[in-house]
Amino acid sequence: MDAIYTFFLVGGSLMALSILASRLSSMVGLPILLIFLALGMLAGEEGLLGLEFDDYTMAFTIGHLALAMILLDGGLRTRLKTFRVGFRPALSLATFGVFITSAIVGVIAMWVFDLTLVQGLLVGAIVGSTDAAAVFSMLSGRGVNLNERVGATLEIESGTNDPMAIFLTLMLVELLVGDIGGTSETLLFFVSQFGIGIIVGLGGGWLSAKLLRWLDLAPGLYAMLALALGFSVFGLTSVLGGSGFLAIYLAGLMIGNQPGRHLNFILPVHDGLAWLSQIGLFLVLGLLVTPSQLWDVALPASLVALALIFVARPLAVLITIKPFFKFRWRETIFIAWVGLRGAVPIVLAIFPFIGGVENASLYFNIAFAVVLMSLLIQGGSLTLMARWLKVEVPIGTTPNRRGPLGILPENDFEMFVYVVENEDLEDVPIRLLRFPSGALISALFRNHTMLHPKGSTRLKLGDVICVIGRTEDLVALNRLFNGDAKLKQERAFFGTFTLDGTAQMQDIAQAYGLTLSPGEQDMTLAEFVSLRVGGHPVVGDDVDWHGIHWVVSDMEGGNITRVGLRLY
Repeated sequence: MDAIYTFFLVGGSLMALSILASRLSSMVGLPILLIFLALGMLAGEEGLLGLEFDDYTMAFTIGHLALAMILLDGGLRTRLKTFRVGFRPALSLATFGVFITSAIVGVIAMWVFDLTLVQGLLVGAIVGSTDAAAVFSMLSGRGVNLNERVGATLEIESGTNDPMAIFLTLMLVELLVGDIGGTSETLLFFVSQFGIGIIVGLGGGWLSAKLLRWLDLAPGLYAMLALALGFSVFGLTSVLGGSGFLAIYLAGLMIGNQPGRHLNFILPVHDGLAWLSQIGLFLVLGLLVTPSQLWDVALPASLVALALIFVARPLAVLITIKPFFKFRWRETIFIAWVGLRGAVPIVLAIFPFIGGVENASLYFNIAFAVVLMSLLIQGGSLTLMARWLKVEVPIGTTPNRRGPLGILPENDFEMFVYVVENEDLEDVPIRLLRFPSGALISALFRNHTMLHPKGSTRLKLGDVICVIGRTEDLVALNRLFNGDAKLKQERAFFGTFTLDGTAQMQDIAQAYGLTLSPGEQDMTLAEFVSLRVGGHPVVGDDVDWHGIHWVVSDMEGGNITRVGLRLY
């Protein structure tokens, strides 16, 4: 009985410390996942608490459970329009990119650790894939707002590259223990990992989304049902021989893109579950490592990690996406830099233990050291690299709070809460605001007192305004209530003024004294900029032309609606 209470005491204390340490991450710039790992190591057998934990089977199970929840949450938050933007380059990185990275790292590991070729390639396969937990948490938790093309590619790659890494790891483990099947059997396993994962993930996710939208449940049950359905998809796919990780990510994608009131109850709960999974997973993995053994391989493992960061990952990105997709050099360099390693390589490093590979602890310690280096070097410099390479776009105003009214089953009205921070709105009557036609102010709070807003009511800085509207009204509302600090950031990035995307290039050329080619004279500004950036534009794309810096500032439905201008 005392052991149970001790478990609750230690477990609860470690969780609380991990959550409190998240503040340390934002203050000193350390990746939060690195702090979770460090806390696990401090509590381990050679740490302050001296907890002994060497159950690799349990760690393997916890790893699968946590990664499944993290990927489900990642899929829920990925919009289909984002998926379309980054799917093809992400798939290339998730397959060929992982293979190339694993091969290069494997050869280097063979030389550094004096291993056989197959043993070295196993090291490469274990650390060859990026990690969803690391990428999702770093991109969402560091306040970095990447342009859509780069952010989508990185997120989708991390959510879909597990099948290739698992396939390579299992194949090499079987080769080392002498259980490898024939060529046809190996090829079938590879195809089934992706094929079954895609079919069951999309099909199960579609059915789950329809069921969640159709059912009328207590609010707290929607999130639990979504989790149960996601785990069912994960289990069914794995039983059939496919990639459960790929399937649950795709299931989350289908559920998250089915509009309905259920999403408002699912997303907040799954955000907490994803954080719980990350904390629990990295604490367990930190407990599992023995620091003295890690120290023995620190120097050679650091060489492998540096080779991965500065050689293997950049080469893989350069080969798999630069010749085939419209990425600029600075975007390509940033994608190469954000090849974050995290929980997945450490979980894959447990495979040699389960498969009975000789000297299995070596692979685990190498993977752990590589993850530490990746989180420290790549994760710690992510914000600086994003700004240096100019792949970051300004974060505009969003509602301080929002929530559905529950009036309509779909496309429901919502309550958006804004604080007046824009000095241009000071002493302006409400009737002069350029509101979307379908939105209205339902309440206004000033000095903690609720006022009944009228057309003649004049706004003051600091007023809290409650607006009833729909999701499609957000763009106009956000622009209206944009604070001065954010307005300055946007003007510095996009330019002091913008032009409508439907403006004719002939008129613009005449106004600015520009020369157009015959094919450009009949174009709109949106068509012209889209052509100049190579097609498939995203917010933040820019063109330097005739002494003017043209920057895409707004888009709708994949089309450019506004373009900012900066003279230089």
